[in-house]
Amino acid sequence: MSQSSETTKSRRRNAPIDPSYGHLQPQATDIERVVLGALMIDKDAFSIISEIVRPETFYEPRHQKIYQAIQTLNMQEKPVDIMTVTEQLKRDGVIEEVGGAPYIVELSAHVASSAHIEYHAHILAQKFLARQLISFTGRIQEKAFDETVDVEELMQEAEGNLFEISQKNMRQDYTQIDPVIDQAIEILQKASANTGGLTGVPTGYNKLDEYTSGWQASDLVIIAGRPAMGKTSFALSLAKNIAVDFREPIAFFSLEMNNVQLVNRLISNTCEVAGNKILNGQLTPDEWERIDKNLRKLQGAPIYIDDTPGLSIFELRTKARRLVREKGVKVIMIDYLQLMNANGMRFGNRQEEVSTISRSLKGLAKELNIPVLALSQLSRNVESREGIDGKRPQLSDLRESGAIEQDADMVLFVHRPEYYRIFQDEKGNDLRGKAQIIIAKHRKGATGDVLLTFRGEYTRFQDPDDSYVPPTEGGEIIGSRMNGVDDPFGAPPPEADF
Repeated sequence: MSQSSETTKSRRRNAPIDPSYGHLQPQATDIERVVLGALMIDKDAFSIISEIVRPETFYEPRHQKIYQAIQTLNMQEKPVDIMTVTEQLKRDGVIEEVGGAPYIVELSAHVASSAHIEYHAHILAQKFLARQLISFTGRIQEKAFDETVDVEELMQEAEGNLFEISQKNMRQDYTQIDPVIDQAIEILQKASANTGGLTGVPTGYNKLDEYTSGWQASDLVIIAGRPAMGKTSFALSLAKNIAVDFREPIAFFSLEMNNVQLVNRLISNTCEVAGNKILNGQLTPDEWERIDKNLRKLQGAPIYIDDTPGLSIFELRTKARRLVREKGVKVIMIDYLQLMNANGMRFGNRQEEVSTISRSLKGLAKELNIPVLALSQLSRNVESREGIDGKRPQLSDLRESGAIEQDADMVLFVHRPEYYRIFQDEKGNDLRGKAQIIIAKHRKGATGDVLLTFRGEYTRFQDPDDSYVPPTEGGEIIGSRMNGVDDPFGAPPPEADF
């Protein structure tokens, strides 16, 4: 053999191998035949694997068609055997494509029982998932080489597609009731030892805690209201109560304001300094003293703020998992739901996207086993209704999607009647400087109204204080939107129609 020939062979041996080529797709066609054969000799076999295997799980196209025929027969509650499957394939017009009746006979002839069908089905599901991931990474790799593709958008698309794959392949197994009973009794015993009756994270408001027993693990809580009702102020008051007063770690995802704006509101809330003075810096010596005295309450508080604009549900899941794991976060807040997106997934309209976001938030609450509080806008229907009852928010006013109401374990409305020049309720009670927290839906308890005091100048909600009288000027209530100073940090931006 010549020296040049040896050199060529040596180069070939030492050349790097591209792992993208030369591989067979993950498959197990022998097991596919065993599974199909077992389905035709055991009438109960389909119910065992129906949640594990779908037609596309099979690698061979003809096996996909045969399983589709078996699936159809089961849905129609018809017997499944060699003859019925053959007839169904004839009705579907694909009998010749799958190899004719002899191939159906051959499938069942080599299977003695369906004893291991579930184990075999899991193998097929794993092979199918591997093929999906290969296809997914191939598409992403191809686009990553394309210099015309925006990398950040590609990352969002990749995250969205991977989320879709994981959701479609995620299965929750059943649990026998005994360990669940033990868990429920343990929670009950802890609640009985707590004289306040709280089983969840305290809200910091006495009456609201009576209704909720605190924010409950795995709950999705929607806090909704029209612009200028004080949704964000209420959420920040809750965050301050939870993190500062009770030292429970909380994550606040703000899609509307940046972190400095949020902290300014928290300083105003905690130090009792008007928001406009914090903006312009014109503080009196007494106000500087209050900041010096009370700011230490905020310093070191376990509040984690993320002000990523246009946050996607996939980014939220990733960040939330890390915050729970690394910081022990007990509550997640989102301001607000309609500003989120589900990049990387395809939707027919915005309503479908909001529905996906809502379902994902509920899924996140269950996965992390902590309450998720999401702020939400209400539609303009409230403005068109008349009277004290007409201005009261309703569940049908939830904006963009009925799925929000369906997915939520609790829906709260923040309502300030004085905004609509309603200064007394039907019982003649003074509503000046008051806010109604309306519990419109409560999956685990009662609904009702909680009356709080709203300190507009401090963007703070607090338990009612009979000694507090809202300041007025010429009959107008300071802090009312009617005189343009509802929000001392600036009026809310104009609403957008999604």
